[in-house]
Amino acid sequence: MPSGELRHSSPPITANNNSSAATAAFEDDAWVWAQIKAEARRDAESEPALASYLYSTILSHSSLERSLSFHLGNKLCSSTLLSTLLYDLFLNAFTSDPSLRSAAIADLRAARERDPACISFSHCLLNYKGFLACQAQRVAHRLWQQSRQPLALALHSRIADVFAVDIHPAARIGKGVLFDHATGVVVGETAVIGNNVSILHHVTLGGTGKVGGDRHPKIEDGVLIGAGATILGNVKIGEGAKIGAGSVVLIDVPPRTTAVGNPARLVGGKETPSKHKDVPGESMDHTSFISEWSDYII
Repeated sequence: MPSGELRHSSPPITANNNSSAATAAFEDDAWVWAQIKAEARRDAESEPALASYLYSTILSHSSLERSLSFHLGNKLCSSTLLSTLLYDLFLNAFTSDPSLRSAAIADLRAARERDPACISFSHCLLNYKGFLACQAQRVAHRLWQQSRQPLALALHSRIADVFAVDIHPAARIGKGVLFDHATGVVVGETAVIGNNVSILHHVTLGGTGKVGGDRHPKIEDGVLIGAGATILGNVKIGEGAKIGAGSVVLIDVPPRTTAVGNPARLVGGKETPSKHKDVPGESMDHTSFISEWSDYII
């Protein structure tokens, strides 16, 4: 466990009823928030130049929802879209929809567990633009579902301007999602991203330009999409699949397989593709397929 991190394990779920599960989830969320505040206090003591920033962004707030709302409001505000308005907008969304809070917690855990460069939960909360863009998009998606499209699109525009992450507010995103580095990520209107997915920078989940309606990729649980990959059209990337960096995918990819290249091909061949047992969206294993990829030559 990294130095300075509280030595406290996540509380286990010991009963199979909804009440016990809800209680355990609440305790787990409370532990993550306590950890974030402990990290912020430690960093404020070790780096006085950041003390005021850490106090105003984390330590002065009573909950993760308030801290995240304050931070997003300040990040995304403009001369005409005020931080106070955005704070109220975000806080209302996070407090009235518990699924937004649980998704944020799952995303924080995803970054902390999968990215060796993530030194703390507070580091992710404050500095990971993929995390921040994802939380803001979830609020924009909620506005979209409430038929508040103009405000959803205005928020979408600010997210793209500030974070260089362009996710349409109608796109659906699961939880435990890691946008690693995140710069240049584009996700289209009808795209769906499942749970425990990891997506690297400059990934496009786009349409083909030929059709309307449901026209964007469907990414199932546990998928890993490498940097610069492009997936076009209403195609399905099966559960636990892996898309190699720089690949261009135009057709479905079966579960637990690896697709690489331009145009993408399945490792092991189309008829009997090689299948992996791990969940690449969680393991972040980008290169284990190379030993089986006979065309890989330097």
